[in-house]
Amino acid sequence: MEILKTADLKKYYGTGANQVKALDGVSLSVEEGEFVAVVGTSGSGKSTLLHMLGGLDYPTSGSVTVAGRELSSLKETELTIFRRRNIGFVFQNYNLVPVLNVYENVVLPLELDGAKVDKKFVQKIMEMLGILEKKNSLPGQLSGGQQQRVAIARALAAKPSLILADEPTGNLDSKTSQEVLGLLKLTGEAFHQTIVMITHNDALAQLCDRVIRIEDGRIVGRGEAKGHEK
Repeated sequence: MEILKTADLKKYYGTGANQVKALDGVSLSVEEGEFVAVVGTSGSGKSTLLHMLGGLDYPTSGSVTVAGRELSSLKETELTIFRRRNIGFVFQNYNLVPVLNVYENVVLPLELDGAKVDKKFVQKIMEMLGILEKKNSLPGQLSGGQQQRVAIARALAAKPSLILADEPTGNLDSKTSQEVLGLLKLTGEAFHQTIVMITHNDALAQLCDRVIRIEDGRIVGRGEAKGHEK
């Protein structure tokens, strides 16, 4: 089942000679349960793409459909609610609330939405990610790798249709990066999550099911990971 689709997605900034085509006709499809890496150099358009997929910004033209809903058809309030319930985000900078402990950070999006917290599910996620014993700790008392695990748990807690990870290992050393990505993959499989990860790291991308390469706002390659480019 297709969980994410873009059709001729474009995002242009400026006009005339100064126009920048951050995205220039991107069409892609992601199936439920897939772990897809979007790879590109700095300025290739991959982060712009992630913002479009998550409904954080509006395209110049084209469409983004998540779980059967075309994002541009939603009013701003509707989009905010839809995003909170259907899309989980994992950012490079963790974006944890420093005055809340680990558990409070994980369940925060659910509480903002007025949803009931599935405590058993949250505990299972935190256990799998190895942060359950840190549930009462503040973010400042954790290592970078532990903070990113908290961010992953937070993204999973609402059982979203789609998880978007923007350079999730960008601030981590190579060993911790492998561990965190391995855990993201493991939890994604365990909880049947669909994950799209933006990265510039080819080695990490090869741990995913499929790699989509983007340069100058266009898809230039797509295929299975581990070097099986189509």
